[in-house]
Amino acid sequence: MMFRYSLRGRGDVNEWREAARGFMMAGIAPEYIEWRTMDDADGLFGFDDNRLPQPADPPPKISVQPSFIQLAEAVVCHSDPTRFALLYRLLFRLFHSHGLLNMVADPDVAAARRLAKSVGRDYHKMTAFVRFKELPLPEGRVGRRRFVSWFEPDHFIVARVAPFFQRRFTDMDWLIVTPKGSASWDGETLRTSDDPAQKPDLRDDTDDLWRTYYSSIFNPARLKVKMMTTEMPKKYWKNLPEAELIPGMIAKAEASVLEMAARQASEPLPYHHRIHEAAAKVPAAPRPEAGTLAGVREEARHCTRCDIHCLATQTVFGEGPADAQVMVIGEQPGDQEDLAGRPFVGPAGQLFNETLKAVGIERDRLYITNAVKHFKYQPRGKRRIHQKPNMGEIRQCRWWLTQEIELVKPRLIVAMGASALFALTDMRQKLDDVRSEPIAMEGGKTLFVTVHPSYLLRIPDEGQRRDELKRFREDLAAVQRLM
Repeated sequence: MMFRYSLRGRGDVNEWREAARGFMMAGIAPEYIEWRTMDDADGLFGFDDNRLPQPADPPPKISVQPSFIQLAEAVVCHSDPTRFALLYRLLFRLFHSHGLLNMVADPDVAAARRLAKSVGRDYHKMTAFVRFKELPLPEGRVGRRRFVSWFEPDHFIVARVAPFFQRRFTDMDWLIVTPKGSASWDGETLRTSDDPAQKPDLRDDTDDLWRTYYSSIFNPARLKVKMMTTEMPKKYWKNLPEAELIPGMIAKAEASVLEMAARQASEPLPYHHRIHEAAAKVPAAPRPEAGTLAGVREEARHCTRCDIHCLATQTVFGEGPADAQVMVIGEQPGDQEDLAGRPFVGPAGQLFNETLKAVGIERDRLYITNAVKHFKYQPRGKRRIHQKPNMGEIRQCRWWLTQEIELVKPRLIVAMGASALFALTDMRQKLDDVRSEPIAMEGGKTLFVTVHPSYLLRIPDEGQRRDELKRFREDLAAVQRLM
């Protein structure tokens, strides 16, 4: 009996693995299965018999080597329509010959490794040739910089390569769109989709600078066209502004070499002057207007008011609507916030978000910041252990917090933890003495004090933690009523 089975076929090894397991449990040989994908001529919905057979009785015990799983994860990303049949054939043969993957001359093993190698090359090309373009933030919004990029991979590698870009560009929001899927990162969540995307209209004021730089470093005496097209295939040229210069530079290479040889040795070519001239023609990015929240954020990027900045990755400024009615103030950024450049995205931030959702508060309505803008820590091996900022450091950073309050003009300020309370009042008080009760402030503002969510994560006793979580939720419910 013949079987036909269709898959989306967009790089997800799990969909193939579940189907392959079903066929293996029934003992179906590879020659009795026709594997199809959504890109086949009659489409994903052209099959009447996309069902798995009944398992054998008794079902066989199936174990798969980790090396095969790693190989399969790469091969399913390839665009070759025969990849699923090849993998199932290997799986079926491995059931009877566990050492099969070590036989490098075997045609199936060699074919699978060839597909995996091609996927690896495509992965490398994507990490090398993705070019981001910056998008402006919406008016009245303060936050991280945003970028978008278009890339055309040969295979379905977007989900596979997305974690690389998350690690490499964790301090900015970005979106990568391709004909084979998309990936995005907002400092908190990495999202991928296997739906094809349309090419956006991407332009950048620095394109001329790229062209000037590339033409200046091009050395016709060392030109190797075959090596150039191997390392940067022509399919990528159309998305790189400097690549449009390559055909002309190749055509003039011989004449340029003769001209170089005829010239008497002189001072080095002033390529850097041409770069600076091109850079001078690029419109400068508009600096945020002084006295605005965006302007203060830009100033804070270069803050050296205290020594904490020496080890921190970056300034973690506040984020949220510039006219928010509620401002939430924590202590300082933690390890994950320091890397992402956003407040409250680590474990304490996740607990905070869950509690906000539970009481019906939308985080996007709040302006969220910290009393101290840099991460203070002590290195311990590969870990960075949080250290509490001292009063002097909090006072130094009050410069930025005061400006945030003056510009946002919140009606309600929520201080989470003793450091936030000290930054606002310059008083060292027991949190329980002022917690959970609205306190009038100058200018018609109201102060509401509660604990920092990181405190809840550190409570060792399960019963006490449960009670404190309940009380924290009640505090935020009170904030919701005050809003």
